[in-house]
Amino acid sequence: MSSKPFDLYTTNEAEEIAELERIEMELFLEAIFRHYGCDFRNYVTPSIRRRIWHRIHAESLSTVSGLQEKVLHDRRVLKKLLSDFSINVTEMFRDPNFFAAFRKKIVPLLKDYPSIRIWHAGCSTGEEVYSMSILLHEEGLHHKTRIYATDMNEDVIEEAKNGAFPLEKMQTYTKNYVNAGGTKAFSEYYTVKHERAVFHPFLSENIVFAQHNLAVDGSFNEFHVIICRNVMIYFNHILLNRVHNLFYESLVCSGFLGLGNKESIAFTSQTANYEEMDANEKLYRKIK
Repeated sequence: MSSKPFDLYTTNEAEEIAELERIEMELFLEAIFRHYGCDFRNYVTPSIRRRIWHRIHAESLSTVSGLQEKVLHDRRVLKKLLSDFSINVTEMFRDPNFFAAFRKKIVPLLKDYPSIRIWHAGCSTGEEVYSMSILLHEEGLHHKTRIYATDMNEDVIEEAKNGAFPLEKMQTYTKNYVNAGGTKAFSEYYTVKHERAVFHPFLSENIVFAQHNLAVDGSFNEFHVIICRNVMIYFNHILLNRVHNLFYESLVCSGFLGLGNKESIAFTSQTANYEEMDANEKLYRKIK
């Protein structure tokens, strides 16, 4: 791409440059998919574009094509790019009202189940998974629940397995916990070690951490609850429907789906197959 300031181009020149970049991005994402099996072709364009250009600048390059050559010939650069693409925004008891609604409206319906399988899809570094483990412990369901926590990013999965988070965040996490309906002192669940809050091992005994990419991987079990919050906001309509079909196929009859506050099943291929359990907190139940 020319180094000439973008606002100095004529309209035709600017349109030509934008079209060239669009073609480069399509070829780039297609090349990554064909060579590595990593599929980002149906992520929303503005989000994926920002991350591609972040990596271009970080590698001291100037074009998408230049990054493509480097990624295809150097797996270390691919790993950095995948980290750029992975959105890791999370915290313990994030959006406390969601956990409060889950505790009030879903937990009573799970208590009669002999065993419970929960899938946290896009779990990032695991804060919300440990939050669910605490909630289930307090509600007497932990001993009969298996939580499957997945993310496309291997590095964050390894971090999640440690169950250790910055001590400086505990004040915020404690407030979230209380607002989510926590029944104990939050500090009872962790010990302090090297400026980290290390959560007690029993919380992860029933958690299985694994890599799983929603864009390309299929179902791997049948679940009573699937939670995928604020992940699909980065997907276009094609990928959105693919993932909703995956979740629908993975849920047992009368299973529960929890989404993020910016997400909905409205206008997806599965809209008619759920009933709302909580419209504000995006909790749904599979009805057919």
